[in-house]
Amino acid sequence: MSIISLNNLNINQGEQNLVRNVNFSIEKCEILALVGESGSGKTLTALALMNLLPGSLTASGNDLKLIRGKEIAMIFQEPMTSLNPLHNIGKQIGEAIKIHNPKITKTQITAKVQSLLGDVGLEKLQTRLDAYPHQLSGGERQRVMIAMAIANNPQILVADEPTTALDVTVQAQILKLLAKIRADSGMAILLITHDLAIVKQIADRIAVMYKGEIVEIGNTKEIFANPKHTYTQKLLALQKAKPLTTPPQGLEKVIECKNLTLDFASDNAIFSFKKTYKTVLHDINLSLGKAVTLGIVGESGSGKTSLALALLKLSKSSGQIFWNNQSVEDLPQNQIRKLRRNVQIVFQDPFSSLNPRINIGDIIREGIDVHEANLSLEQRNQKVDAILQEVGLSPDMKQRYPHEFSGGQRQRISIARALILQPKLIILDEPTSALDISVQTQILNLLIDLQNKYGLSYIFISHDLRTIRAISHNVIVLKNGHIVESGSNSQIFDNPRHEYTVSLLKAANLQQ
Repeated sequence: MSIISLNNLNINQGEQNLVRNVNFSIEKCEILALVGESGSGKTLTALALMNLLPGSLTASGNDLKLIRGKEIAMIFQEPMTSLNPLHNIGKQIGEAIKIHNPKITKTQITAKVQSLLGDVGLEKLQTRLDAYPHQLSGGERQRVMIAMAIANNPQILVADEPTTALDVTVQAQILKLLAKIRADSGMAILLITHDLAIVKQIADRIAVMYKGEIVEIGNTKEIFANPKHTYTQKLLALQKAKPLTTPPQGLEKVIECKNLTLDFASDNAIFSFKKTYKTVLHDINLSLGKAVTLGIVGESGSGKTSLALALLKLSKSSGQIFWNNQSVEDLPQNQIRKLRRNVQIVFQDPFSSLNPRINIGDIIREGIDVHEANLSLEQRNQKVDAILQEVGLSPDMKQRYPHEFSGGQRQRISIARALILQPKLIILDEPTSALDISVQTQILNLLIDLQNKYGLSYIFISHDLRTIRAISHNVIVLKNGHIVESGSNSQIFDNPRHEYTVSLLKAANLQQ
């Protein structure tokens, strides 16, 4: 018997029909995955289920208050923005309990909160109910959100991209937790995601959404084995990217580091006369040749971004760093600034790394305003036009602002900003983590084309091993600031030697 059904759901915005004639139902204890690209209507459908869209209320506020959290609950995509930063986790989980149990005592609420934290694998927080969201890791915040959602034993849980920003091992833990909750309580789950690898692991059925419509729905195994709609076939084909081959060795070195070590002052050292330090990178050695991509993988906190900042001389480190065979360790800042045009970076979130008050033409031109000030404004603007076309955007767009673009377009703008200086190396820090798979593929193909055309070298940082496999010639695996394994693409993915590498591949469903 169906717990919930949608019949001919339509969502309109003015003249635009955003969701059209959506029909599906979810059975007790079933996990239905709703998949599709960004903008396909997945989250709108979930919000309609929760009656959270403006103008869609068909029941009184009090009636909805009794239903939400009790009969149906939702885990939102980004827990850091969904959790109140001013309230501790004990208060936030307790609030979800109190709303539906007005006669419950404070002691009972505390006991229930501690029990829920245990249920979601946060035993260490059972005595830290006064902790605030910013004091938790991404995986811990997501578990707190799950604890709030299951606090009143709802019949159906809507999980909107619950693992998007998490590394593969934490993803695996969250998926295992959701499966356990389903098994223990009989709760049904609507899982919204663009990650088909996750769907294959956990979902009973799949509903494929494209441009506001359900184009295919059916058993997970059947759809993976025999997809009928061309869009479903396209999504599955994008999952099977072939790994790159190792390029010729002996090419000129673009960047190199020897015995690189990075220490950060401990949190309690800020107001202390005697500072204590934590080592986040231990004796790192690596080198990268021309037109080669080095993938860096590891869990959150392994030191991936710290390594990028150290290589760019944006964090003070010890050891030796060479850019194009020139030591930059003891160079004054004015000389390093001149060399920076050869070493550029593309950040994880283009929306926060692009100035919202400046149009994209000025954003992209900023680098040559600094390094090629001898050129006229017209010449510099011509370079901006050319680089926009290079990354697949129109010069007509240069007067627009970052908020007027999609996530994939903003990432192309970030690449254009780095590329306009004609660098020899671009460091890409999680550049595709927030993008759906089709846009990911477009960005990866763009990077490969640019590499082949200009002989660019990349350091590609990601927790997504499938992306690393598709883009990298060589790979290093970081754990707790140590390189535990390094080698060619095929060596790491086909014949991993270190148990940590094996565990990452298993968590990503890339090895049995």
